[in-house]
Amino acid sequence: MSETRRLLLVNGPNLNLLGTRQPEIYGRDTLADVERLTRDAAAERGFEVRAVQSNHEGVLLDAIHEARTDCAGIVINPGGLTHTSVVLRDALAGVSLPVAEVHISNILEREAFRHHSYVADVAAVHVIGEGVSGYARAVALLIDVITGAAEG
Repeated sequence: MSETRRLLLVNGPNLNLLGTRQPEIYGRDTLADVERLTRDAAAERGFEVRAVQSNHEGVLLDAIHEARTDCAGIVINPGGLTHTSVVLRDALAGVSLPVAEVHISNILEREAFRHHSYVADVAAVHVIGEGVSGYARAVALLIDVITGAAEG
């Protein structure tokens, strides 16, 4: 197991609007709620969380690259970049850290263009359609992978 006890939480474009953007799909929890939930779930297992959200792909790529120096894994909700960004997928693959992919809504029950995830094949954990609480489950499952309690 890596000695690093930190996770990087990445939230992509438009997730800063959680709580007000399409609450019928994404609920009323805010990004601050997501970050608090994620930090609490990680702390229960002795991990800390560094969180980043950006509407700019390059900022997310830089954060992912930086994670290889001080993080044991990455929890990511790429937002719309899920379905469009090969470079985001390549960044995740390139840092060789275990990844948990999270989606608040069930992308497989939405518009056809949302059904494909470029992140799916590089993620060890997938939590889809469980609302904001899915972040806590993703953290727990990812830590199981990191600590060797589960395969990923």
